[in-house]
Amino acid sequence: MARNLDLTALRSFVTVADAGGVTKAAGVLNLTQSAVSMQLKRLEESLNLSLLDRSARQIAVTAEGEQLLSYARRMLSLNDEALQRMTADDYEGEITLGVPYDIIDPYIPHVLRRFAAEFPRMKIHLVSEPTKALRTLFGRGECDAIITTEAEPGPGGVSLVTLPLVWVGAVGATAWKQRPLPVAFCSNCIFRADVLKRMDDANFDWEMVVESQTDTAIQAVVSADLAVHAVIKGVYARQTVPLPSEANLPDPGKSQIVLYMQSKNDPVQAALHDMIRESYMSEWANAATKLRSV
Repeated sequence: MARNLDLTALRSFVTVADAGGVTKAAGVLNLTQSAVSMQLKRLEESLNLSLLDRSARQIAVTAEGEQLLSYARRMLSLNDEALQRMTADDYEGEITLGVPYDIIDPYIPHVLRRFAAEFPRMKIHLVSEPTKALRTLFGRGECDAIITTEAEPGPGGVSLVTLPLVWVGAVGATAWKQRPLPVAFCSNCIFRADVLKRMDDANFDWEMVVESQTDTAIQAVVSADLAVHAVIKGVYARQTVPLPSEANLPDPGKSQIVLYMQSKNDPVQAALHDMIRESYMSEWANAATKLRSV
């Protein structure tokens, strides 16, 4: 007799695999840790297979689990698409999302594809600007949602994940050995003031070697080994890499990925909120080690 796989359990399995643990997956799914664990146990018992290796510090997917993971993703995608097409209202219009360029890849394309599938008659307009500019646009009502990088969330902001900042330089860099330390930051960089204050507090001698409002200029100076720069861990421009530990520069601090929405009561904005939250919280659960260079 044919048997059916439990889609709820499959969703929990996929989320655990993506998040790297039951605790983080429970947060993404808004379930208790015990509820997620029970769903996984029932799924494994129904298949008489071990899908997760729990012996290591971080949960890993077994070979059998990897096989199921591929099927599970397709099944959930078809389920969500069918449910949305058969039950959703035909929303029409446009929604504007603002994101700094350095945290667009690789997860915003996934959000855009999912949004387009679930709301085929809605247009989503993507605005890529620095955090300060996005906060201004949001305050004027010109963006329905923005994702920012900030030390702390502002009023109405929801922190999705906290990531460390790291010092970067050119491949084989020597600029970090110079004193005063040559640094390069955009004048509108959200990290700039705090990083420079940290160096001042540490009595570390530094000098700003470029003044620009464009990231391209900063990347050119850093990749030419004329200066160093601080970025979110994992978000490295081409031809730049983290500085070696021997550089021993002051800790540049941390940054939070923050989400702002004009309205969570609007069904379309609420759906976009959930898509962004799930994407960033699950995909960045293992910090930025999965990020691509931009």
